[in-house]
Amino acid sequence: MPKSESTTDRSLPAMTMEEIADDGNLRSAFSRVAANDGAPGVDRQSVEYVREHLDGILERLRRELLDGSYQPDRIRRVWIPKAGGGQRGLGIPTVVDRIVQQAVHQVLSPRYEPTFHTASHGFRPGRSCHTAIAAAVEHVEIGNEWVVDIDLEKFFDRVHHDRLLARLAQRISDPRVLLLIRRMLKAKVVMPDGVVVSTTEGTPQGGPLSPLLSNIVLDELDRELERRGHRFVRYADDCNIYVGSERAGKRVMESVTQFIERRLRLKVNRDKSAVARTEERHFVGFSLRREPLEGGVEVLLSKRSKDRIDERIAALTPRLWGNSLRRCIERLNTYLVGWLGFFRIVTDGETLEALDAHVRRRLRAIVLRQWKKMKTIVERLRELGVRQPYLRRWLFAFDARCWQLTRNRAVRTGLRNEYFAKRGLVSLRERWQSQRSVVAPSMTG
Repeated sequence: MPKSESTTDRSLPAMTMEEIADDGNLRSAFSRVAANDGAPGVDRQSVEYVREHLDGILERLRRELLDGSYQPDRIRRVWIPKAGGGQRGLGIPTVVDRIVQQAVHQVLSPRYEPTFHTASHGFRPGRSCHTAIAAAVEHVEIGNEWVVDIDLEKFFDRVHHDRLLARLAQRISDPRVLLLIRRMLKAKVVMPDGVVVSTTEGTPQGGPLSPLLSNIVLDELDRELERRGHRFVRYADDCNIYVGSERAGKRVMESVTQFIERRLRLKVNRDKSAVARTEERHFVGFSLRREPLEGGVEVLLSKRSKDRIDERIAALTPRLWGNSLRRCIERLNTYLVGWLGFFRIVTDGETLEALDAHVRRRLRAIVLRQWKKMKTIVERLRELGVRQPYLRRWLFAFDARCWQLTRNRAVRTGLRNEYFAKRGLVSLRERWQSQRSVVAPSMTG
């Protein structure tokens, strides 16, 4: 099973405010913040404004960090839609505060990274959703076909400040650094309606430091799961424990939930958590299925991921598309190529072939609607090589709607796969196959 990469802190060098406030560290932090761009905070100062006044800002920051007078500004709260429905609160610190958070991150991360558990894959250099799936595949291959899927309810909003700071104090001896982090955690939040609220718990999503702090909090869970001998994979606040039977899974779910809620003071969402077969659950976009005869493990699109791409394809191919077909295909290609860049590790080519077919059917509906009249459609299909007998039989069914007509033999013959390929439409199945033939599918990100 996975082991901790390190279990001792004795060799770690001391962490001081001087290292955080170092001019080179602050300038490097600004470069990272500027590369990510991002919206202004409550002070409405943009990245470009800070760039123009950088020398003066960094000189003031260095002085305030060293003498302890630095106070983070309020955080601007915005709401963004969640992929699964609902909204997620995102906190936007000012650009200056993002510089400070990034500067702290650059000092903390090299100390903590080597000691995090190998089963942790979220927000870590050299790790990704793909490495998380690769690790999960290993557990399922040896017969752990049941998963204890634990969903932490509003994790980033519920992190206990005192527990987090106590863990940080185990490695940080400079009280100025601990005070700085406490002030960041306690920064007030300005809601969209202008109301200012105090922060008593949580690490607001949106700042550069929050992901590292979340891993520090959940590393305690990783160590406990290792101590208990569990096989598990964690990506940020998504934790899957792999077991050999449903009965074992229910027992693990109960005991781990007690640890999370009593010890870590977090909340398990019992409605979203479950003990189930791996193919029935969604983990970082994928589901896993063990083949009973071959013993291998298939990496599949989860139902949630399949629903999402279906929705996105529908949005990109509206029936009343008023632009050219080539423009529609260009938009589709941009999305499909990016989508496959993430989902390329699936092993089920038939799903990709079905998606290709669905995309082409959506495009056929657009073409038919743009051709409008029956006479025009007949003429265009004849020009595309459809034989007269097919057209004659097809005419009797012309009262059908465009979407129904996309399955008609004459339409499919005229608007065949090559018709769209010549206009630049990418094929998910072909692109996936070509990537697999050049190099074995990588799960290292």
